[in-house]
Amino acid sequence: MKIDDLKKLEAYFQKLFGNNTIKVKARPRKDDSAEVFVGEEFIGLVYLDDEDDELSYNFQMAILGVDLDP
Repeated sequence: MKIDDLKKLEAYFQKLFGNNTIKVKARPRKDDSAEVFVGEEFIGLVYLDDEDDELSYNFQMAILGVDLDP
């Protein structure tokens, strides 16, 4: 992904979740996705989808069962 895409996604996530510690970073050797962090914690990946000339992004986040325990 281009730097402009990363910045736009980062601003979108920060506004959507009301959290300025969210960062979107490029992945080494991958140009179709980026890593999403809250602070220093990795939370998921966002993928670029430009199929059929319609640009969209897909956010994927895994939630472990132990993370749901009180």
